[in-house]
Amino acid sequence: MAATMGFVDPFRAANYLEGMTNYSWDLVSEAGGVCVASNGVSIETSSLREAPTKPVDFLIVSSSWTPEAHGSSDIQALLRQASRQNTTIGGIDTGAFILAAAGLLDNRRATVHYEHIDAFRELYPEVECTEALFEFDEDRITCCGGSASFDFALQILRGIHGNAVANAAARYVFHPRMRERGMPQNPQSVEPLGAKVPGKVKKAIKAMEDNLEDPLPIKGICEVAQISQRQLSRLFAQYLRKTPVLYYRDIRLDRARGLVTQTTLPMSEIAYACGFSSQVHFSRAYRERFGLPPIKDRIEGRIPFEFRAWPMHRKRNNND
Repeated sequence: MAATMGFVDPFRAANYLEGMTNYSWDLVSEAGGVCVASNGVSIETSSLREAPTKPVDFLIVSSSWTPEAHGSSDIQALLRQASRQNTTIGGIDTGAFILAAAGLLDNRRATVHYEHIDAFRELYPEVECTEALFEFDEDRITCCGGSASFDFALQILRGIHGNAVANAAARYVFHPRMRERGMPQNPQSVEPLGAKVPGKVKKAIKAMEDNLEDPLPIKGICEVAQISQRQLSRLFAQYLRKTPVLYYRDIRLDRARGLVTQTTLPMSEIAYACGFSSQVHFSRAYRERFGLPPIKDRIEGRIPFEFRAWPMHRKRNNND
């Protein structure tokens, strides 16, 4: 809901500030009626059958969990038809999954919410999936969601009207700083609450994140971070409330959970990709952390809110 409304609101503000309706929009779902967002708030939509048939300038797909459940043949047909009418087509949050399934992102750059990047790369290797807040690749535009949707919309306004209108709309919705293209979703130097984690802890965590498939021994992590094992254990207990061994295991399991619930990869491949040499060991550790075995987690659908992990750690590629 926040991502969808965050995208719409700068256009509302621009209309108001310019004193004319330069922009109008329709909220459409496949069946129409009430759509319930992941925060429990409902929004009224028109159905595809009731949607305006005239060409539009932008067609934006905003989706959240289980995007594959909503990329029906009718929606994909609508997207392909729009692509033939020179419409700019975009996706917010996991919207790129639906665009990719329709074949509209082949050999293009796109982005999704960081929790879904691993799954997207596995499912759609023909798409260059980045960790940027948003991507503009000619007439295909995508955004990771959340508050980045404001920046996404403001960049569109800037491209159409220039800086003055975009700045005015940003001020009106109290968006103090418009983030530029190419900015990462989670910059390493930014801590939203201002908490300061020691640099050696950050180095140790980065070494762990860079070695998920082939885990380093804790001694190796200490060598990278240039710290003793005793000091590392003390700092992890103070700032992360976990031992280095447990923290390392948990970020590997967090990555595994994304692959379990968002792809159809065999469990043996997921175990290996997350640094577990034994599938039995992997299943046991997975159950200990999340309360159910991985095969059951995949069958039951998606990750319950109480098990959300932040950040969802990924195996980094050479371009990250």
